[in-house]
Amino acid sequence: MGVMKRLSGIVQAKANKALDKAENPNDMLDLSYEQQVQNLQKVRRALADVATARKRLELQAAQIQAQADKLQAQAKMALSQDREDLAREALGRRAALAEQLEGLGTQHQQVETQQQQLENTASRLQAQVEAFRTKKETLKATYSASKAQASIGEAVSGISESMADAGMTLQRAQDKIAEMQARSGAIDELLDSGALPDVLGAGSDDIDRQLRATAATGQVELELAAMKAELAPPAPAELVAPAAEPAAVGAPAEPVPATAPAAPVEAEVNPAVPAPPAAETPAPSEGDPA
Repeated sequence: MGVMKRLSGIVQAKANKALDKAENPNDMLDLSYEQQVQNLQKVRRALADVATARKRLELQAAQIQAQADKLQAQAKMALSQDREDLAREALGRRAALAEQLEGLGTQHQQVETQQQQLENTASRLQAQVEAFRTKKETLKATYSASKAQASIGEAVSGISESMADAGMTLQRAQDKIAEMQARSGAIDELLDSGALPDVLGAGSDDIDRQLRATAATGQVELELAAMKAELAPPAPAELVAPAAEPAAVGAPAEPVPATAPAAPVEAEVNPAVPAPPAAETPAPSEGDPA
């Protein structure tokens, strides 16, 4: 018994929880309003029935009253014709109708009281239904606003999570781009150094690349020297020593005088002006005399 009772309690709790999730306050409020409207309609139908019964009693009483008046007139007419027996008969019937009229009057009074009570009940119920309808609409509006606010909160939370995911995706993309750039730079360096063969190159190898680099460096040095020469001020003519003429190939060497030559005059050399290149004496060939 204990196990069955616990199992029944668990099932009931689960069912209540499921019903709470499925229950919509707006639908429940509308259902309650419809039930109250139906009750009001029942009261109004009962009021109509009571009013119909009252009217029927009034019509029946009017018919009986008309018969009683007729019998009264017939009794008078019989007496005028010395027909006392007929007058007595008519008055006897009229007395029976009077009893019926009295009973109908009592019923009419009861029905009229019931009608008054139903009218009061209908008025109170109508006021309650109107008040409930106003409160129902207010509660529905409040519930809708709360639900919308909750939806907005959930949407904002979802947007925040989406933005966080987008930020992580952007960071991963930046890391991937940086990795690809580093890989591209490394491949370019390996291609320049010749460690990797350039399959797209026009048959060039590492020697061709080194020769091109040397030629480019020499061209830069020449342009740099030319620019220095253009920017340096010119030196005085008398301070510049004439360049020695190169000896002709095969001519005998001039004798050197015995006396010591005079000390040459040292010319002031502008450090910015490069010295003229010295003449190179060609080396004698094997067939020439020494």
